[in-house]
Amino acid sequence: MSTTSRSTTLLLARHGQTVWHADNRYAGVSDVPLTDEGRAQAEALGRWAAAHPVDAIWTSTVSRAVATAEPACRALGLVPRREPALRECDFGVVEGRTLAEFEAENPVRAKAFRADPVSYPFPEAEDPRTAAARGTRALRHIAAAHSGERVLVVAHNTLLRLVLCSALSIPLGEYRRVLPSLGNAAITELRVEDGSAALLSLNVPCAP
Repeated sequence: MSTTSRSTTLLLARHGQTVWHADNRYAGVSDVPLTDEGRAQAEALGRWAAAHPVDAIWTSTVSRAVATAEPACRALGLVPRREPALRECDFGVVEGRTLAEFEAENPVRAKAFRADPVSYPFPEAEDPRTAAARGTRALRHIAAAHSGERVLVVAHNTLLRLVLCSALSIPLGEYRRVLPSLGNAAITELRVEDGSAALLSLNVPCAP
């Protein structure tokens, strides 16, 4: 189906690599900076945006997402709009730690999380269903505000996977299995029209 004036194309991108990526540490509400590689990924996203122009750019309010969007904003002369509801999930007691570290401390809870991360989130973490709902509302608002346009949205790995499951009628508890990870600064394209969403591409790198 061709794009109509009522549809919005959302180009969803995870932020660039951070200093916690090497150890695969959970970075939710923590304000963790980009690495040199992360900044290079942001520049690649900027070049991609220049070659595939977008009409607007939205980011979460977390600095790693804002920094990832900056080269695209510069390339297109756009001012990013920051949306608090696009922030990453709060991972509670696992914030700044690895799943292996948590598992060594609490193997029963870690096993339950692996089996169903929505029914058994980390202790003191944000309810994934709440995160999915706020992220979905944010994307619906963005889509409605930019009918007929292309919008780059820079956000976070777990939030985007939950929102994708919600938009595509995939059970939220399956997000880690169905969508193991989104690549840093890779593009996932959604067409949103009349309240429904169609997945056009998933996790496409911006650079070779």
